[in-house]
Amino acid sequence: MTIIHPRAAIVAEAGPIIIGENNLIEEQAVIINRLPPGETPSSTPVLIIGANNVFEVDSHSEALKIGDNNILESKCFVGREVELTNGCIVGAACRLTCPEVVAENTVVFGRQCTRRQQADRPPAQTLQLDFLTRVLPNYHHLKKPLRKGQAV
Repeated sequence: MTIIHPRAAIVAEAGPIIIGENNLIEEQAVIINRLPPGETPSSTPVLIIGANNVFEVDSHSEALKIGDNNILESKCFVGREVELTNGCIVGAACRLTCPEVVAENTVVFGRQCTRRQQADRPPAQTLQLDFLTRVLPNYHHLKKPLRKGQAV
């Protein structure tokens, strides 16, 4: 189950967004599929997000491809021309804007956006996902689908 916090923004201006299983999208995280200014679409770009990713508070992603088991930490920015493979961590306040494919298990950190390879992928956030699936319904009003013929 993917959890999307109420204050997260998922905007599909240029085309659809496909989100995989067991993702955690926290408050004020922004995932957006948009064309760069002045560009006309030659085709409809599809933004694809894999499974077991974490988009922390106030992270911003415009990347068209995000693999599995990635973590985008608070206030980071991942541009449209960047592709995150699997097991990557983009550190707090790091900006990735140049066209590139980030290698598997890469950690981007610090003011200079230094990179290193980690031995293993980041651990899955299953405990946090389980906790939120139990707690969020107690504090947020969930809308249930209307039955056919039921008045609004």
